[in-house]
Amino acid sequence: METTIKTMYGDMLIHESIALLQEGRRVVLAVKGSSMHPFILGGKESVELVKPQSALKVGDVVLAWVNGTHYVIHRIIDIEGSWVRLMGDGNSSGVEQCGVDEVAAVAEYVIAPNGKRRYLYSEKRLRFARLWNKLLPVRRWILAIYRRTLLKMNFVI
Repeated sequence: METTIKTMYGDMLIHESIALLQEGRRVVLAVKGSSMHPFILGGKESVELVKPQSALKVGDVVLAWVNGTHYVIHRIIDIEGSWVRLMGDGNSSGVEQCGVDEVAAVAEYVIAPNGKRRYLYSEKRLRFARLWNKLLPVRRWILAIYRRTLLKMNFVI
């Protein structure tokens, strides 16, 4: 299989990526920011995205168009009818909302700088994600400790 590498930025990158996803291709995007810590390290790791193949589920990490203004890669925390609520794992507050049809892709793998791929939906990672969600009331303090200690050691889940 031939690999094509393109360097693009911003909206152009997202729109080209979505077009490739619609063709049934997989797309790898670098992640920015800390909104998905400790599961995905922005600025260091990438995610491998695929077109949603089945109904979206709570716990899926998705690329979605939110508030009619921008794309995010966040985890689904609730689905009500045709609406999806999202929140970054590295956030202690702040929820985005979008329509089910505004979810462009599902992240399947996290790719480390050394090329190692980690499946996002292994039983171990799903268990930890459920626990992480239950820790939302104290997540702010856990994240502060994580950023000051474990993150400096490149610790990921």
